[in-house]
Amino acid sequence: MAIESVRERIQAVRWDGKQLSILDQTKLPGQEVWIGLTGAKDTADAIERLAVRGAPNIGIAAAYGLAMELSANPSLGALEEGADVLVSSRPTAVNLAWAVERVRTAVMGAGPSTIASAARGEAQKIQASEDAASLALSHHGADVLTDAGARTILTHCNTGALATGGRGSALAVCIELAERHEGVKVIACETRPLLQGARLTAWELQKLGIPFALIVDGAAASILRRGLADAVVVGCDRVAANGDAANKVGTYSHALAAQAASAPFLVAGPTSTIDLATPDGDAIEIEERDAAEVTSYNNTPVAPAGTPALNPAFDVTPASLITALVTERGIASPVTTDAIAALLS
Repeated sequence: MAIESVRERIQAVRWDGKQLSILDQTKLPGQEVWIGLTGAKDTADAIERLAVRGAPNIGIAAAYGLAMELSANPSLGALEEGADVLVSSRPTAVNLAWAVERVRTAVMGAGPSTIASAARGEAQKIQASEDAASLALSHHGADVLTDAGARTILTHCNTGALATGGRGSALAVCIELAERHEGVKVIACETRPLLQGARLTAWELQKLGIPFALIVDGAAASILRRGLADAVVVGCDRVAANGDAANKVGTYSHALAAQAASAPFLVAGPTSTIDLATPDGDAIEIEERDAAEVTSYNNTPVAPAGTPALNPAFDVTPASLITALVTERGIASPVTTDAIAALLS
């Protein structure tokens, strides 16, 4: 199946050497609106309101946000203030703090006259490495699915070019599989409450020409039990040292259903999402978002006024439920502390 390069067709971030532009994902699929960003504060705001999202892409955006801040004010004070603003915008995805720290380290090793150029250079390196990681992990993941004979893949949230560098993470695996084999189909979960699967994954798959079907999140377990999906592939926002993986809320349910159906459950993401400082999933901070995201949609109430709601943005899937962790450096299977460490050695 011939599929045009995702990099040529779908982008979420554009860097012209001085300014970062992002495709406002809160407007998709109805409108394709690009927003120009200028520094740390407006980049942090864009990350917090999900105009730019996906663990690798918020890391890329944050790196450029800090670089732009230092271009306007090349000082250590601006570095620390900008870093703090960006890191505090979202707590769960490790890539955010990781990317900011990489820029910070590069700047601290630069001279006073080269602060801004050092920050820009490091941000560009981060984007390039994430692009390369996406391509490599897509091959590794497709190898696993090919060996399993999987052709219909269930996925959750959005893990394509809108969420990460290059082709994506989990969706990149599906794209690579579709390029290799005829008859590949994706089943995309809508992903409540903000419908990233319905709004974004469906938008990407439609542009790519890959056959797909959209389902409500609650249908996934039945789809797997009935044998209508061969495997589950999801992304990740943070992987603990023991292999427990945080991803968009609803992922844990899919993992349990996959285990019950004896279907492979793959987690795909670059090694930048692995956090050896976090021992296990219980130590991962889970972002709690505004209850209004649950009780309303697009400013339209869907529940009675005053309805209380819990809105965790992520959940944690234990390593014991993950068939394979797919990264650009290879695969951890079974997913153990030693296997995770080996990926980073």
